[in-house]
Amino acid sequence: MRAEIISVGTELLLGHTINTDAAHVGRALSALGMDLLQVHTVGDNAGRLEAALREALNCADVVITTGGLGPTDDDMTKETVARVLGAPLEEHKDSLRRLREYFGSRPIAANQLKQAWLPRGSTAFPNRAGTAPGCAVPGKPGQWVILLPGPPSELLPMLEDSVMPFLQRMGGAVIASFMVRTFGIGEGSAALRIADLTEGANPTVAPYASDAEMFVRVTAKAENAEAAEALAKPVVDAVRGRLGDVVYGVNVSGLEAVVVEQLRQHRRSLAIAESCTGGLLAKRITDQPGASEVFGYGLITYANEAKTRLLGVPEEQLACYGAVSPQVARSMAVGVRERYGADYGLGITGVAGPGGGTEEKPVGLVYVALSCSNAVWLRVLRPQGRYLGREWTRRLASSHALDMLRRHMAGLPVEAGWADGLPQD
Repeated sequence: MRAEIISVGTELLLGHTINTDAAHVGRALSALGMDLLQVHTVGDNAGRLEAALREALNCADVVITTGGLGPTDDDMTKETVARVLGAPLEEHKDSLRRLREYFGSRPIAANQLKQAWLPRGSTAFPNRAGTAPGCAVPGKPGQWVILLPGPPSELLPMLEDSVMPFLQRMGGAVIASFMVRTFGIGEGSAALRIADLTEGANPTVAPYASDAEMFVRVTAKAENAEAAEALAKPVVDAVRGRLGDVVYGVNVSGLEAVVVEQLRQHRRSLAIAESCTGGLLAKRITDQPGASEVFGYGLITYANEAKTRLLGVPEEQLACYGAVSPQVARSMAVGVRERYGADYGLGITGVAGPGGGTEEKPVGLVYVALSCSNAVWLRVLRPQGRYLGREWTRRLASSHALDMLRRHMAGLPVEAGWADGLPQD
């Protein structure tokens, strides 16, 4: 099935709010094996919304709108959809009941009540995180317009609870979707290795890159879940076999989730010393459930004095080699492990930019070290062509640190080579 997304909100056009809704919906459609044709963004203007809606209905089987379902005058998505589809708004009794339950004994303003009015013939989607229900409105035979609230905290539960099951039923098939996640190979190299697998129609195999990682989604359709999984799993195994040990998991949330689980399984602890990443690595670890079992100390040692006082980095080493050096990265990893009683220590120091670089130590140069009781490993991240920004450099460095620890605990070589312009050891 073909789908289009229409994101509604002037704040999106002005850049005041990042359009994460389209990303969430796009990922959900991809997981269902649907083809996303276009994403439109329109302001709070009924005429422009109507034009975008009519254009989308000429091409797509499913049109999904996000935003514009609230109680204010500029929330006009339902009214516009009702007009375009010829489905007048009607009070939806169950939505009204839920709205009254939400407000309890508090008075409900008249404009709040309009949220319980839905286009005639709609299938309502309850909003367990807010007041505005979503709905699916039938268009011509086999066509639907799905209306979702704008706040991600409301949209995401509705997607999971109501929209995805609805679309699965409408598609007449059960979808099995697997995400193979990798770090250490570029999209081009990966695509060459799995080129023949991407030619299949069921399952489909689609590689794409994000945040210096490369993902491969395998999606199969069948009459039931068991049959869909049986179609997909041999292809997932083939992808893993072709890509090798750069694969760090299937249907996992990220490198940090894998590392925390490895630490828990091995009953090992981690301490971290960061300079240029400013606590990002520690944040990624502590975002994971169960992190407190394996992670006790995370230090941001920006200043040389902090590196010496808190980690034991020798002053003469800093004076001789500078804070951004392999020697200091190693000392940070060893110092944080030894001083704070952990099994593993990670140290990161570099020039995240955009300023501060020199000819000898350019912007983007980062040293990442991993220490255990009997060894220290180092990766050097050197700038590869165009500087991609401070956040990119910090994210990449933290991912390298996680990957080094992941590989060590899996019994793989830590100082691996890199392809497609990723940093070289």
